[in-house]
Amino acid sequence: MENSLFEKVIHLADNTLILGQRTSEWCGKAPIIEEDLALSNIALDLIGQTRMLMQYAGTLDAQKRDEDQLAFLRTEGQYRNFTLCELPNRDFAHTIIRLFIFSAWQSLVWQQLANSNDEQLKAIALKSAKETRYHLNHCGEWVIRLGDGTDVSHDKAQKALDYIWPYTQALFDNTEHAALYPQWLAIVQDVFATATLILPKAVPFKSFGHLGRHSEHMGHLLAEMQYMQRTYPGQVW
Repeated sequence: MENSLFEKVIHLADNTLILGQRTSEWCGKAPIIEEDLALSNIALDLIGQTRMLMQYAGTLDAQKRDEDQLAFLRTEGQYRNFTLCELPNRDFAHTIIRLFIFSAWQSLVWQQLANSNDEQLKAIALKSAKETRYHLNHCGEWVIRLGDGTDVSHDKAQKALDYIWPYTQALFDNTEHAALYPQWLAIVQDVFATATLILPKAVPFKSFGHLGRHSEHMGHLLAEMQYMQRTYPGQVW
C-alpha cells in the first residue's frame, strides 16, 4: 500500500518538478515583461507543488530519502514524469500549448484528489487547485490569442499543437486517470475551437516517461537541474 502510494505521489511530484524546470527557462526571455513575470510565477507555483509532494513522498519512501534527494539525486530512469513535461520549449507557442494541455489535465486530477481519503493528498490538492485554475485560464487565453491572431501566430500555434498532441495519450494511461479523459477533451476542444486550431488525428505513437523510459531530452535537463546538488552535496531548498 505504502509503495503504491509513494509511486502515485512521486509521479505527481515529478510532473510538476520537470515542467517547473522547463517553464523557468523563460525567465528573462519571454516576449513581453508581463509574460516574463507570469511564466516565472507559474514555474514557482509548480515548484511549490513539487515541494509539498516531495515532502510527503519522503515520508512514504522505503529508502527514507528527503525532498532534496528525491528531487536531485535520482537517476534518469527513476523519474516518473510524463514525457510531455520534459520536451524542450522550442518556442513560446510550444510552451503555452503544453502548459495549457497539462493544466487542463492537472486541474481535473486536483479535483479528483480533493475528495481523497488521504488527508495529506487532499490538503495538497485543495491548495494546488487554485494555482492550477490560474495556469489554465492564463494559458487558455494565450492559446486563443495565438491561434486566432495573425497568420504567423496561428501557424506557430498549430505546429506546436501538432507536435505536442501525440504525447497526450500518456496522460490517461492508467485506469484512475482514464476516467478524466472526456472532461479533459471537452476543456481543450472548446479552447482550441475558439482559437481556430485543428486537433490532430490520433496516431499509434506512445510515450513512456511516466514508466521511466524518457526521451533524449531528459538527460540534458537533469544534468543542468542536478548540477549544484551533485557538485556541492547537502544543499537544501
